[in-house]
Amino acid sequence: MKITLNNQLPPYPAFVEGIRRAPDRGYTLNPAQTATALKNALRYIPNELHEQLAPEFLEELRTRGRIYGYRYRPEGDLKAKPIDEYRGRCIEGKAFQVMIDNNLAFDVALYPYELVTYGETGQVCQNWMQYHLIKMYLEELTQDQTLVVESGHPLGLFRSHPDAPRVIITNALMVGLYDNQEDWHTAMQLGVANYGQMTAGGWMYIGPQGIVHGTFNTLLNAGRLKLGIPQDDNLRGRLFVSSGLGGMSGAQPKAAEMAGAAAIIAEVDRSRIDTRLRQGWVGGVTKYIPEAFDRAHEAMREGRPFSIAYHGNIVDLLEYAVRNDIHIDLLSDQTSCHAVYEGGYCPAGLSYEERTEMLHTDHERFRTLVNQSLSRQFMSLLTLVGRGTYFFDYGNSFMKAVYDAGNTQIARNGDPKQGFIFPSYVEDIMGPELFDYGYGPFRWVCLSGRHEDLVKTDQAALSCIDPNRRAQDRDNYNWIRDAEQNNLVVGTQARILYQDAEGRLRIALKFNDMVRRGEVGPIMLGRDHHDVSGTDSPFRETANIKDGSNIMADMAVQCFAGNCARGMSLVALHNGGGVGIGKAINGGFGMVCDGSERVDRILRQAMLWDVMGGVARRSWARNPHAMQTADEFNRTHADGYCITMPYVADDGLINRLTEAKEQ
Repeated sequence: MKITLNNQLPPYPAFVEGIRRAPDRGYTLNPAQTATALKNALRYIPNELHEQLAPEFLEELRTRGRIYGYRYRPEGDLKAKPIDEYRGRCIEGKAFQVMIDNNLAFDVALYPYELVTYGETGQVCQNWMQYHLIKMYLEELTQDQTLVVESGHPLGLFRSHPDAPRVIITNALMVGLYDNQEDWHTAMQLGVANYGQMTAGGWMYIGPQGIVHGTFNTLLNAGRLKLGIPQDDNLRGRLFVSSGLGGMSGAQPKAAEMAGAAAIIAEVDRSRIDTRLRQGWVGGVTKYIPEAFDRAHEAMREGRPFSIAYHGNIVDLLEYAVRNDIHIDLLSDQTSCHAVYEGGYCPAGLSYEERTEMLHTDHERFRTLVNQSLSRQFMSLLTLVGRGTYFFDYGNSFMKAVYDAGNTQIARNGDPKQGFIFPSYVEDIMGPELFDYGYGPFRWVCLSGRHEDLVKTDQAALSCIDPNRRAQDRDNYNWIRDAEQNNLVVGTQARILYQDAEGRLRIALKFNDMVRRGEVGPIMLGRDHHDVSGTDSPFRETANIKDGSNIMADMAVQCFAGNCARGMSLVALHNGGGVGIGKAINGGFGMVCDGSERVDRILRQAMLWDVMGGVARRSWARNPHAMQTADEFNRTHADGYCITMPYVADDGLINRLTEAKEQ
């Protein structure tokens, strides 16, 4: 067997007008590194084509900051097709092709021509040569093989067995000495490191729906915990303000409306606003700040859900609120601050188009303007919070970016390693209220592409939830009950539903049985890496782990390894995620339900591990809700599981000893 690109030069593809393009990422290589980058890209290409392609690749590198291999980009929209329309020798090989194409479809991907799915820089793979080879390998993949993918590069097919993963993916796992933004940027230009974000390079992105349930949960629980809203009520009459309408942040207006709030979301890129308007994910748009607040206040008085996009900069919006003493109940930010100097944040005073041009022509000036803008935004936040606003960081490295811009007072004691003065949404809300109980973003994709399959799976999932068990179960029951009428699908037929360990297993087994009975076509299960066990990040997912282990990456790596050992169809482990290189290690999985007993067996082995490994770590950190969950799990699963439980020291004893020592 030999799998390689052929020696026929494909015609240069036409670029569809109106499709967003990634900005120049910055060319900083020296001549020797440039030569290496060209050699690295050309190794995918038969030698007889090097003479013609080398100049093209060099031009891409110098003008785009990396080599994408546009020549090999397929024409048109890569919209996912039903699984039966793909070639393959096993169902998993065809299923993963569905997922890859869904990640790169025009209505899903942020920059489809640059293979960027979401989060400004999160890619399926680095270049279009890799895309073609991955697809070719997936067409040849059998139940006795595993495809290994390293930072977008398909290393090859290797013999394994039917219970092994069909695909194992890693992205940007840099050696510690080089695990920083500067060395990452060099490696990216060389073509040896791929920023997989979370579900982009893990091939499990399902459009903005993938984050909308988490955003909905965050807003609703923020209202309950910080605004005194009763457990059975919603956010009607309350104002939520944030920024960003991209791949992840685009969920904000929809989530706010579903939670009953009025929302104003600032966005500088008109094309992203138009996308969300077309998809029904935001209710309106204005370029006038007074109009945005007037319409929101009207909705608040009437107690009706409302969302509007402000076409402009969040800094201007917040400074207006400060000057006019406008109260904001809940405030956040979802710009891509993990890539703050690469275009993930647009400084106040620049249009989106000016931002893109300056990235290419004057990067140092752009960096200065970003720092100035972040400082202005921070000053507004301080004033608004002082007036009673609850601000929460949404895990996008916003506070670290503010610190890096020179505002050291945002860090506790001036040291970001000690945390920040504003809470992460995981630290205050998601961690104690959801992750510590095991609730996280469980997902599924109906690989048939049939909407009726999605409706059937919604009803099946609903039947697996007891709304009277916990408040979280009631919220999730209501969520999936109303999912169809809320029109959440962008891209292929997919759903997200927060569930705990037992809930995920029940639903997974029910889905596989439905496939076995022929009630629905095959189903891909997965989750966001942003989950109970999936990610180690002191700035986000492990922000509420207070025993000092929040800086350790053992949990994410063990989750990845355990899912490999138990036979998940696809397993992925990445560096970076939503908070940036060197700030997180995150992993996820994909599991194809084909109706077989083999899949039932793997689900029973893997689904509980995937969640409870994280609950166990949170319990060991002495998080009260996690300790309760782990203790209950030990009682109900004593036949094959045993989670180590901590003894909790008396605070009085510790304080007496440490105070005496200090004296």
